[in-house]
Amino acid sequence: MARAPKEIKEEPLEKQLWKAADKLRKNIDAAEYKHVVLGLIFLKYISDSFEEMYTKLQKGEGETAGADPEDKDEYKAENIFFVPAEARWSFLLAKAKLPDIGSHVDAAMDAIEKENPILKGVLPKVFARQNLDPASLGGLIDLVGNIALGDAKARSADVLGHVFEYFLGEFALAEGKQGGQFYTPRSIVELLVAMLDPYKGRVFDPCCGSGGMFVQSEKFVEEHQGRVNDISIYGQESNQTTWRLAKMNLAIRGIDASQVKWNNEGSFLNDAHKDLKADYIIANPPFNVSDWSGELLRNDGRWKYGAPPAGNANFAWLQHFIYHLAPNGRAGVVLAKGALTSKTSGEGDIRKALIADGNLIDCIVNLPAKLFLNTQIPAALWFMNRARANGHPRKDEILFIDARNLGHLINRRTKELSHEDIQQIADTYHAWRQLPSPASGRGAGGEGAQYQDIKGFCASVPLERVAELDYVLTPGRYVGLPDEEDDFNFAERFAALKAEFEAQLLEEAKLNKAIAENLAKVKA
Repeated sequence: MARAPKEIKEEPLEKQLWKAADKLRKNIDAAEYKHVVLGLIFLKYISDSFEEMYTKLQKGEGETAGADPEDKDEYKAENIFFVPAEARWSFLLAKAKLPDIGSHVDAAMDAIEKENPILKGVLPKVFARQNLDPASLGGLIDLVGNIALGDAKARSADVLGHVFEYFLGEFALAEGKQGGQFYTPRSIVELLVAMLDPYKGRVFDPCCGSGGMFVQSEKFVEEHQGRVNDISIYGQESNQTTWRLAKMNLAIRGIDASQVKWNNEGSFLNDAHKDLKADYIIANPPFNVSDWSGELLRNDGRWKYGAPPAGNANFAWLQHFIYHLAPNGRAGVVLAKGALTSKTSGEGDIRKALIADGNLIDCIVNLPAKLFLNTQIPAALWFMNRARANGHPRKDEILFIDARNLGHLINRRTKELSHEDIQQIADTYHAWRQLPSPASGRGAGGEGAQYQDIKGFCASVPLERVAELDYVLTPGRYVGLPDEEDDFNFAERFAALKAEFEAQLLEEAKLNKAIAENLAKVKA
């Protein structure tokens, strides 16, 4: 009987594109190459949006009757970037095979910035460099030109935005340690957003990297039938190159990035949003930073719960976040796991004050190892709530979740959380807060589910118990061992192993005796 032909599963578009783009990289370093590829994807996006509006104005039907397709105000009114003739994709595509194509793309980037002041200083002009082969650049232009098929702006933005986001992650993987500085792994971002539910209000990230927290917040609202316009975003980034990536990442999603600021001094020395009180803070600050200018800020007004040590910024970040929270605001942040237990340089006293005096800590999630690209330092999520004292059903407890056993490897060095993992953790938190969960009913929580402690995974712990353990916040101290481990009978297992070992010794003795008898017969 003939075998049925094996079904060949086609790779997703973004993976095919990544492989093709990576082949064209040749000898260019990934850190440099990402600006070439992401810059072209961005250019394609704004050109697609412009061309669709241009065609509509040319037809001059209904509201657009008599409109001039070259009038910049027509595009501004629709929140579409104006693209001059020499920067349009069709113009560049026609010149893709010319040896000076790099100069044409750089000129296009310049022209777009001049016509759209909000993009000033954002777009890369790296296309005429000698190490970028014109033939490879032409190949990339052809490749990117095939990403978004069809004329619908919404579909084009969605496909291009997804590809842009996917490429950010792949470049971060390719760069390894350096890549992690601009990119928070998607599964961690999704978990933070799923637990915080940022449906409405001001969302702030004072160390925003390439803007993934904001993209996921908007996506979350859209997926749960919210109104995207009900969210406004605020951000700050000290690395200018990373800030440019963030501005492009947000623009390609149609997200207003006017309040995403850059200065090279950073959030501690030059807070770009001093008066902001945010409804949600979602952040992944750099771990254990020692050169954060702590000595210059010993008496800063943000340190309500104690002056952070000059040699470690972890508790400076926590208090910076709290300072910027509105009275009912909540924060979800990533921090090095050491901050859960450290007592050096007054850190234990600050942690105690956050719990005993401020009653700010809602939940701690212990994360699996290998989730981050730029560090092997173990990490945890901290969820803080300024409104715990105002009717919070769990105001005298902290939820501890130990998620170290979740996640799966995507390569030898890196793990990620699955959609099911994220739902399990988020549903547990929402059930504990006695709120309907936005995720479907999986895991310990779920829509309408009642919270209950699960050994080895989650525990709701009274503040008195946390005080007894000297305000150490490691989830493993509180959740215990899973039932199958907790029920382990050492004496019974030892007896079984001993019997197995003795039986094995007996078999070996019999075998040795038989060998000896055979040898004696041979000699005789």
